[in-house]
Amino acid sequence: MATASMSKRRQEGGDETAVRERILEAAFAAFMKSGYATTSTLEIATRARVSKRELYGLVGNKQEMLIACISERARRFDVPADLPVLRDRETLAQVLTSFGTKLVREISDPTVIAVFRLAIAEASQAPEVARALNSIGRETSRAALRKIMARAQASGLLAGRPAELAEQFAGLLWRDLMVSLLLGVTAQPSPREIAGRARDAAAAFLRLHPLPNEGPTLT
Repeated sequence: MATASMSKRRQEGGDETAVRERILEAAFAAFMKSGYATTSTLEIATRARVSKRELYGLVGNKQEMLIACISERARRFDVPADLPVLRDRETLAQVLTSFGTKLVREISDPTVIAVFRLAIAEASQAPEVARALNSIGRETSRAALRKIMARAQASGLLAGRPAELAEQFAGLLWRDLMVSLLLGVTAQPSPREIAGRARDAAAAFLRLHPLPNEGPTLT
């Protein structure tokens, strides 16, 4: 009996997870189609084929759905626990290139760009969209990059404040790509283009921040 009861609870938990995912997919699709401010919980429930009671019980209100949608995507930007020990600049360059490649690939995805456009479009009617995107989505990637810079600083490979170093690398990585993507004047870069962009950004960043005994490199 105990085994059967445990199995039933696991099945119910799995069912709830699947329904929750369906609700979030429906919410995201509705936000993209109708805008956050004008989308109703009834529309989301109808799209997800659930009752409003289930919707509130498994996810919450509309703002909680928005936060959950952004949080699901923000998890992609965390620094892995098995980050290599930063013993030399070559390893640092590899880590920055890898992280930069991942960051541009994920953020330049059309669905993520759509979230940014949604935040801009809803800035006056629903500023909570921009606040959620900034505090959850963007801050996750910034924190991950600051963590890399802090580890490099602790290993004596960089000098400076991790937050400022992270901003500099991000600027070299993105340049004007984000604006072009938001305006729709350029397509998502190919994997090869993304890798090249990240590699160039890492090289340029390290040239700007030589080791104390190296001096600046002029090119």
